[in-house]
Amino acid sequence: MDFIGAYSIGNINYLLAGLLNTLLMALIAIIFSFIIGSVLGILRYAKVPVVSQLVVVWVETIRNLPLLLIIFFTYFALPEVGIKLEVIVAAIVALIVFESAMLAEIVRSGLNSIEKGQIEASRASGLSWMQTMWHIILPQALRRMVPPIVSQFISLLKDTSLAVVIAMPELLHNAQIINGKNVNYLIPIFLLTALLYFAVNYTLSIVARRLENKERSSKKTTGKTILHHKKAGGEAM
Repeated sequence: MDFIGAYSIGNINYLLAGLLNTLLMALIAIIFSFIIGSVLGILRYAKVPVVSQLVVVWVETIRNLPLLLIIFFTYFALPEVGIKLEVIVAAIVALIVFESAMLAEIVRSGLNSIEKGQIEASRASGLSWMQTMWHIILPQALRRMVPPIVSQFISLLKDTSLAVVIAMPELLHNAQIINGKNVNYLIPIFLLTALLYFAVNYTLSIVARRLENKERSSKKTTGKTILHHKKAGGEAM
């Protein structure tokens, strides 16, 4: 093992360049997969004839396929039908397709967690379905969805390492390149690579836990408030 040689300025900079590509790829995939996943989740929740059924088929199909297969398809299969993508674009597209299906299920579950009575009350008060969804349901559902969404984003960040199979210059790929120069760099380089992955993902996991605890505290506060009002109403009677 050669820790001194492995941790040269050049090697560390090369690893950090790979980490930057990983974070950039994850950020773009997170933004677009969240948008697409939200739309798919809402369409599935709305139970629009034909459209919702098509969304169910798409989401369930993608969720039950390995991400590695989707990456291979976007990079190797699409060129066979005239769609050739650059390595980074192919990796990002594969991540968006896969993660949007995962997020669609999170969004649908979050929307289903809202009591149906709120929808009925909103519609009875004269609000349209869209107004009810936008002003009443979505704000509450989003607060409940934040912890699982952050957890899914952590998974997405780790999944970027699978892009190594198409030679995407992300963190793991660059670590392998450095190791290829000298077999004595194997343990030092992969220890540092693991540390970089851990630092980023652990930070995100802390955020997810805090958001989850905040949501639990909010639910407890809401429950106490409702109980207080019920007691007050009973005493008034």
